[in-house]
Amino acid sequence: MSDAISVLLAVPAAMLIAIVALPNSWVNTRARASRVAAFRQIVTAVAGLQFIVAASFFVAFITGSVDVIQSVLVRIPAAIPIEVTIYYDGVASLMFTLVSFVGWVICRYSIRYLDGEATQGRYFRWTAFTIGSVSLMVISGNLVLFVTTWIMTSLGLHQLLLHYGHRAAARRSAWTKFAISRLGDSALLLAMAILFYEFNTLDFVALFKAAGSIASAPWSVQLASFLLVAGAITKSVQFPFHTWLPQTMETPTPVSALMHAGIVNAGGYLMIRTSPLVNLAPSALTMLAIVGGFTACFAAVVMLTQTSIKKSLAYSTIAQMGFMLFQCGLGAYSAAMLHILAHSLYKAYAFLSSGSVIAERSMSETPTENRPVSMLHLAIVGAIMIACLSLALTVFGIDPITKPGGLLLGGVLCLGLTYWIGQAARNGDEALVMRSLALSAVLCVVYAASYSMVDKLVAKSVPIASAPTMLWLVVAIVSAGFAGMFMLQKMLTRHQPSAALNGWYVHAANGFYVENTLRRIFGSLLGT
Repeated sequence: MSDAISVLLAVPAAMLIAIVALPNSWVNTRARASRVAAFRQIVTAVAGLQFIVAASFFVAFITGSVDVIQSVLVRIPAAIPIEVTIYYDGVASLMFTLVSFVGWVICRYSIRYLDGEATQGRYFRWTAFTIGSVSLMVISGNLVLFVTTWIMTSLGLHQLLLHYGHRAAARRSAWTKFAISRLGDSALLLAMAILFYEFNTLDFVALFKAAGSIASAPWSVQLASFLLVAGAITKSVQFPFHTWLPQTMETPTPVSALMHAGIVNAGGYLMIRTSPLVNLAPSALTMLAIVGGFTACFAAVVMLTQTSIKKSLAYSTIAQMGFMLFQCGLGAYSAAMLHILAHSLYKAYAFLSSGSVIAERSMSETPTENRPVSMLHLAIVGAIMIACLSLALTVFGIDPITKPGGLLLGGVLCLGLTYWIGQAARNGDEALVMRSLALSAVLCVVYAASYSMVDKLVAKSVPIASAPTMLWLVVAIVSAGFAGMFMLQKMLTRHQPSAALNGWYVHAANGFYVENTLRRIFGSLLGT
């Protein structure tokens, strides 16, 4: 029975991947319009079928009709066993449903977006391949299949980034990303070899069981954990491997949506999926927390200075991925999974609706009084937010003190809500401030409820994390970073920013020249 269920889970993803092997006559520029129209409908239908399967299994899983599924579909005997193994638990159920939904929405959107383009057949071929690869990755039951589909996802995205390959900017971003991805692939392949040498298996369940029996991990296992972290850092566009993402301005908007909502999240999913192994190396978690926290602050500062909508969204994604990996570094895997879900849905919507942002903004803009807001008022609002969040967490039985990094993450959430309400107060509209306060309180409740649900689903799949080494240093750096971000945003709202601030604004608008520096050093390697 388990094998039959696994086949049902894997077949739609396999069908999407197999579409890449269809004859060129279906997808080339000279194919008849009716044939291309049929082809894109087939891709969308298969993506819709996968979403139906994913949603059905998710409902069955949360209601208890389906338990954890572990099944080997194909086994090829070799020195390193090559297996197609499905592992469907709480973590996989959430991610599989998310990827399937986003993939289906993007296929439907693309039909209209690319209508009339000569290369739309090629686009749908590689979109199907990419969606199928990332879908199979999230339900993989062993590292061989996971790393294989991880690489396939990257190669599929490379083809999509070259959709307008005649444009120099498209080629530059695609090949920069290609080079960086190979670094991450190399780290994962080496980690896989080390883990097989140590445990003589690459099956997730067996690896996690072996990891749970280790009191003190040997240096080789800790090295493998560092390599897994390195793979996540490169995949999820962390500093300094982030430079390719803001360059992808030439790619079609649905590709941007798929990339930001379903692919760069893979680094965070890798950390959550392999958390029992990564947890054996507290130093690796510390490094992840520091890199993620720094990237979040760095990208948020640059994002504030961007005038392009897509580039601003790109730096927003980098910042969000940084914060998500920071959560993983603290061992807050449930919070990280919730972050992945919320960010993916938001970013897919943001990109797919980006074309109407200017029109909507011009219709909604009204004169404001731009009143100054005192620090005392902000402190009062912050205290109210802390009270609201504490009450919401208490109602849902969540003790932030017992959760890894719970107090710090709660403080960051309250800081964000406080700034948002402060922006509303600058308009001088008391009714708007009251509505903002009420909505912020609702958001605290929604966050607590969502966290409670996600935590129950993933609790059996992630370890009870220990605090990262030098936790005080991590907390100090990140707290200073987010507090500095808050003050910077407040200073930017002044009518007359200082000359020094204007100077830093120019540097930030250019991404502090990280991209230019790397291009000078590695230009030939990146094909730029």
